[in-house]
Amino acid sequence: MTLSRTARSTVLAVALLSVSALASPSPAQAAALPPACQEALLETFDKFPVVDFTVPDKVKNTMLGEVLGLSEEDQKVFTEKACAAWNSWATANGQAVAADLDTRYRNAAAPVCNKFAKSSLATIKKYAPNVPAETRDLEKLAKRIWKDSMTKLAANATNADCRTAYDTAKAGW
Repeated sequence: MTLSRTARSTVLAVALLSVSALASPSPAQAAALPPACQEALLETFDKFPVVDFTVPDKVKNTMLGEVLGLSEEDQKVFTEKACAAWNSWATANGQAVAADLDTRYRNAAAPVCNKFAKSSLATIKKYAPNVPAETRDLEKLAKRIWKDSMTKLAANATNADCRTAYDTAKAGW
């Protein structure tokens, strides 16, 4: 299995719910993933069962573009040890993270772009300090993808509220 084959079906969960497991290469650079990383990509949605939390299509597409452009060097952070640590943490904490995302999303002001940005960032900030140390290289990559995506979204937003939400969110966690 390659990252590029799983990217389209998992980028939302990878980019938003897994503070430390964010990435996927371009098809030309696809590399085999360790088994724990395959599990991380394929099962992240199940580990974070959100109900109300929604990701705008523009965010999904922008993050997917960032993820698909990862270099081979970027992909090296996907180690068996890092992904296994992520899987254990996500299994133990996924319900709480999902509940937090849903609550924050429901309580954030419209439009959807603002609800997404505020709830995502607040939840990530709350839970990121507790993610295992073995995932820190994955987290660094996730932060870069997040920042680059939010920067592009802010620059291209036609709605002033969305532009402000993405611009604020690009600072990351």
